[in-house]
Amino acid sequence: MTKMRKILISLAAVAVVLAIAGWFALRPDRAELDANAVAGRVPKMTTPRVESIPTIGVAKAVGWPQGAKPVAATGLQVNGFAEGLDHPRWLYRLPNGDVLVAETNSPPRDGGGITGWVMNILMKRAGAAVPSADRITLLRDANGDGVAEQRSVLLDASNGLASPFGMVLVGDMLYVANHNALIRFPFKPGETKITGKGEKVVDLPGGGNHWTRDVILGPEGTLLVSVGSSSNIAENGLDAEKNRATILEVNPETKSVRIMAAGLRNPVGLAINPTSKRLWAVVNERDMLGSDMPPDYLTQVNFGDFYGWPWNYWGGYVDKRVTPGRPDLLEYTARPDFGLGPHVAPLGLTFAQDLNLGANYANGAFIGLHGSWNRVPVSGYKVVFVPFDKRALPAKGVKPIDVLTGFLNAKGEAMGRPVGVTADRTGALLVADDVGNRIWRVSATGAAQLRAQPESSDKP
Repeated sequence: MTKMRKILISLAAVAVVLAIAGWFALRPDRAELDANAVAGRVPKMTTPRVESIPTIGVAKAVGWPQGAKPVAATGLQVNGFAEGLDHPRWLYRLPNGDVLVAETNSPPRDGGGITGWVMNILMKRAGAAVPSADRITLLRDANGDGVAEQRSVLLDASNGLASPFGMVLVGDMLYVANHNALIRFPFKPGETKITGKGEKVVDLPGGGNHWTRDVILGPEGTLLVSVGSSSNIAENGLDAEKNRATILEVNPETKSVRIMAAGLRNPVGLAINPTSKRLWAVVNERDMLGSDMPPDYLTQVNFGDFYGWPWNYWGGYVDKRVTPGRPDLLEYTARPDFGLGPHVAPLGLTFAQDLNLGANYANGAFIGLHGSWNRVPVSGYKVVFVPFDKRALPAKGVKPIDVLTGFLNAKGEAMGRPVGVTADRTGALLVADDVGNRIWRVSATGAAQLRAQPESSDKP
């Protein structure tokens, strides 16, 4: 055997070994549990499977074929409320019944390396690699037939919008949460166009992996703003996470801001429970701990609460990837109220009191699950309902109940992805679909409902 042949055989052997090693390194971590096993007041918690290279399992965005639509639960029906939108993400209903929709997307992303590479892959596959429209459109269903026949551009980039998301009307001021600032405009319901740039109320930490900023009016008259972390587990240092992974409290009169709650990796949808008058939030937990861990969650949030990010999750499970550790914080870490499943990406949140979907949906929370990217098989991609008990807390023993499904086709591709949820003026549920570029409307049919709502007051 010649020396050259020996070298070629050795190189081939090395290539085979590297190929095998690469396959083991890159193969996705597959879930061992059903997503609903990692949901509820007491979700099943298992040993995390740390990933050095993330599992990528996002559903490819393909849009809706002509005439297709999601599937509503028994006793409910769905129709299109508005279509032809540009990445509609968030919804807000005005007192006169007009609906505002934020057509928006991520600001330009900085950074390279493996994180930037992965994010580029995910955004392209998920249909999100498009510039932000930076627009808030007003939709009006004047004749009450469940379809918005009138629309107008209320605000756009010329007004100072920059990846806008949350919206709230307080008095004669409409507040809009850009990715990097909270701004406001004089506005009265019935108007269809706002001119002029917004007045900045406060700066917000901008950009990063988590750019969405919801804003609501809190029970104390201040504004509450959700701000996600810049990274997965503070891998770029805590200095890059100042005022992030938090819910901020903003005084609109003094233009002052303080942290209301912290340690929330990516809180998105905020809502006040009309029964208890308490703040609730849905939160996206960390990635790359395997397809089964940890659960994203719905939780009541009190002033001063700390939920563990980045050092721990679900009330005290230590993330050993984060160094140096902070064991001193474990005793101060709050445990979330309700797990929604692993990597389901909860975004939209609204309570049932403004809705009229029948007795089985009279007390609880509706949540838009945008869908996973770091799980095989995928999870989420639907709208669910979490029943509450008489204490205004998630009921014992329940799992999230499917309300609107069918966003994935037979090939596992995403025809749509649900984001924001809110009630229209008739009590139907509106669902923003940022892949389908439309808004769906879910209403009751009067047929038999899914099941009776539990009213347990037992503790877990």
